[in-house]
Amino acid sequence: MGALDYFSNFCTVTSTRRRKRRTMQTVEIKVKMDCDGCERRVRHAVTSMRGARSVEVNRKQSRVTVSGYVDAKKVLKRVKSTGKRAEIWPYVPFNLVAYPYVAQAYDKKAPAGYVKNVVQALPSPNNPNEILTSMFSDDNPNACSIM
Repeated sequence: MGALDYFSNFCTVTSTRRRKRRTMQTVEIKVKMDCDGCERRVRHAVTSMRGARSVEVNRKQSRVTVSGYVDAKKVLKRVKSTGKRAEIWPYVPFNLVAYPYVAQAYDKKAPAGYVKNVVQALPSPNNPNEILTSMFSDDNPNACSIM
């Protein structure tokens, strides 16, 4: 039976190729837009993509948000085909970052309430300076009995 099943796979008429399903995702892109025509051109390019469910264009923040069954690289390529400078949205809300005002994260061009999404170095918990600062912390009830 095993050999018969093996050869029957070669003789079948129907195709059993499976397509890889895309996942529902939200893609955010930074696009330099100056006027209503730029906004309309970018919106039309992205809404005509297959799989795009919703498109939000915020010209004030230079931000395009696309939700649907789309690939981020394909959306970026489609936006760049309109002749606009575009990149993946590089900002995160500043309350999600440990040190939002370090030189690498703080950006004057960022929209209000956002900083760049960069990897930040956190102090080591075994660092002697960190141990001393946490020793006299108000958050630690066992820190110091003198206080």
